[in-house]
Amino acid sequence: MINQFRLQNFKSWRDTGEIRFAPLTAFFGANSSGKTAILQFLVVLKQTVESSDRNRVLHLGGDKNSYVDLGTFYDVVHKHEMLRKVEFSIQGDLEKPLTFDFVQFEDNGDSYPFNAQQTVYYLSFNAVIEVNKQVVQVDKFQYNPNNFSIGMEYITNRKYHFVSNAEITAILVDMNMNQEELENLSAPIKCYEFPFPHLYQFSSAFESLFRDMYYLGPLRDYPKRLYVWSGEKPQDVGTRGEWTVAALLASPVEMQQQVAAWLKKLGLVYEFNLRVIAEGRREYEVMVKLTPESTEVPLTDVGFGVSQILPVLVLCYYVPEQSIVILEQPEIHLHPAIQANLADLLLEVIKTRRLQIILESHSEHLLRRLQRRLAEEVVTPEEIALYFTSLKGSESQLEPLTLDEYGNIHNWPENFFGDEFGDLAAMTEAAIMRQTSPNGNP
Repeated sequence: MINQFRLQNFKSWRDTGEIRFAPLTAFFGANSSGKTAILQFLVVLKQTVESSDRNRVLHLGGDKNSYVDLGTFYDVVHKHEMLRKVEFSIQGDLEKPLTFDFVQFEDNGDSYPFNAQQTVYYLSFNAVIEVNKQVVQVDKFQYNPNNFSIGMEYITNRKYHFVSNAEITAILVDMNMNQEELENLSAPIKCYEFPFPHLYQFSSAFESLFRDMYYLGPLRDYPKRLYVWSGEKPQDVGTRGEWTVAALLASPVEMQQQVAAWLKKLGLVYEFNLRVIAEGRREYEVMVKLTPESTEVPLTDVGFGVSQILPVLVLCYYVPEQSIVILEQPEIHLHPAIQANLADLLLEVIKTRRLQIILESHSEHLLRRLQRRLAEEVVTPEEIALYFTSLKGSESQLEPLTLDEYGNIHNWPENFFGDEFGDLAAMTEAAIMRQTSPNGNP
């Protein structure tokens, strides 16, 4: 799980400041206010980890395996100013603690065993990325486990040196590298890995954080009358939900029943069935009944909301427990009442499946339901982190919403979801003017 994150000089963000992440973390705000950019950068790190190109510092997209396509470094650096450096820091829990033995260097370059062990329970990492002579490169990166630091820093001519905290120069016992070698290193692998194998535990821990991350975008595929499935088990539901039915078919019957139960609980359908059209065929159909009395029909013949929420539901129950799930506008095409019920789904999976949900949304109804559940003690303020983003000039601003245990927001931003009271006042004033006017017009 990600606990803290900070991003600088990326798209509209000069600096997000330190962001606390919780099991459920949600970003609200106007269009183009910067909330999506935060999620996108996390996805960029994921596709960087999964890239086969070890020299690609940041995988911004552009190939068929991309989750997001953000163009070039020029497109993403703040204000398109190429002299700026993109910086980020991230801290997250590790699945398994790491234990290290250390040596300490003497001033003369010799080393002797230094009787010390470090057990690391979380990943703490920061990196600075720049363009040098039209080449995107790492300026420096650093891991900060417990009370020591270890990393690399650029010198010149694509050469780097090894850096650690000032108190001791500590590296793994089996490194077998002298101080001179550590002052003349080749470039890092991607933006987070040492160019030698001895510290692979750090890069492995970094990769594990993003390997267990799953992303669903805001634009999802239209439903189909027939789905072809050859027995494959997809990694997830796809960025557009294109593998949702395949994921359902590859899942145990119990999960299919759980998804059907949630569709009913959300108020979208009365009955949901997924079945092969004929024995020995690979074509499947999704059939639903809207009420107990209605006729069963294909998914294509009912409201668009069912097909749009289905990938969200399936993803939340399909991914392994303790995964990170990133959702863009999960409430899209849903009725306000169903948007509110969606909050209950998200709260359930962070508790029963220990998922971390990171989302951006425009839904007031989803937020109101979260506030209500806080008041009802279904969830605690520590389990939720809510943020409001806004654009001031050319820079995005991030404001944490201050929640108490009763669900009250103490720093409600002006016109958070529009000017509701202003609209009501204007409507009332217009009605009075029309009623008092001789011809019924203002």
